[in-house]
Amino acid sequence: MENIDLIESFSEFKDDKRIDRATLMSILEEVFRAALKRKYGSDANFDIIINPDKGDLEIWRNRVVVEDGEVEEPNEEIALKDARKIEEDFEVGEDVSEEVKLIDLGRRAILALRQNLISKIHEHDNTNLYKQFKELEGELYTAEVHHIRHNAVILLDDDGNELILPKGEQIRSDFFRKGDNVKGIIKSVELRGTKPSIIFSRTSPEFLTKLFEQEIPEVFDGLITIERVARIPGEKAKIAVDSYDDRIDPVGACVGMKGSRIHGIVRELGNENIDVINYTKNENLFIARALSPAKVESVEFQEKKEGEKPRVKVFLRPEEVSKAIGRGGVNIRLASQLTGYELDVQREGLDDEDVELTEFSDEIEDWVINAFINAGFDTAKSVLEQDVNLLEKRTDLEEETILEVQRILKEEFEG
Repeated sequence: MENIDLIESFSEFKDDKRIDRATLMSILEEVFRAALKRKYGSDANFDIIINPDKGDLEIWRNRVVVEDGEVEEPNEEIALKDARKIEEDFEVGEDVSEEVKLIDLGRRAILALRQNLISKIHEHDNTNLYKQFKELEGELYTAEVHHIRHNAVILLDDDGNELILPKGEQIRSDFFRKGDNVKGIIKSVELRGTKPSIIFSRTSPEFLTKLFEQEIPEVFDGLITIERVARIPGEKAKIAVDSYDDRIDPVGACVGMKGSRIHGIVRELGNENIDVINYTKNENLFIARALSPAKVESVEFQEKKEGEKPRVKVFLRPEEVSKAIGRGGVNIRLASQLTGYELDVQREGLDDEDVELTEFSDEIEDWVINAFINAGFDTAKSVLEQDVNLLEKRTDLEEETILEVQRILKEEFEG
């Protein structure tokens, strides 16, 4: 294979991979020097001249002329008689430059050289891709569904780059078809071997933040800041917003007239219910707002135990308890995430004859008590007053378990 033919075959990489001229020249020289080292033991005395645009490649070996029979390093020295075959007037001690043709390296070496070049270009491409997407971590991105697997969706962007949307990063209601455009954020980029693995996410709280930045001009412009976000993807989210401009109502600006501004975000998230609340550094007030739509009477901060999340007792009227907890405990879980406190809901104005369910922890297992509390039944009478079928639906507990709990509670009042 002639030098020019080989260089022409390399030009396809320049076009396909969009490698700049300087980088391609550097890669070419690197692989040629590796081939020369394998062939001659060293590449230090070789000059390589490359012009990939024109298809020019020249390799020159530089050696010193020595007396015939005194050659000790064939790669660095040349006998006088051999030098004079190149040019008749060479003398001992002079430098000789001789062009090396690729054919001199051998066919196998040329094939290995080409394979090495392909590998280096792919490595360069992967390194650039890794750097490109590493800078995009946490940013909003759109890609097209290419392939659907049982545990992930494979996406391709406009440049043909592959992104992975794992099952755990999909909203529960997500349903994709090949060719669909999918919006999410670049969650992480990792190198697996030499190939970058780009993980896409639609469940990350940052995705909700970025959607607000995209849809709400005041958030994009920095007039409204998003202070905290808590999400149960596809179900419910709470987002705390603030503004340094007293003339701007941050909640009103985010929600819009009759929810017009937030509607697109809700639709993108599979009808995820979004509570937007005003952020405040007043922790008592922030906790009360986080538990909306429930109306909080008062809060009581507990002494923090080492290694545990700080706890707060939240007192509400009995009719507000179920609102604070929410269906399946969703509201209180999100409020806890948003505020950073473990929130213990307490009924204010509890009937003197009633008893909090937690008082029965010696007789009833904690997970059973929590199931009742999460469903809004936090006192003995609130459990006893309800029909078993209703309790079964609200708590997901077995009928047998509910009847046993009611038996224990009845004994408290009858004993």
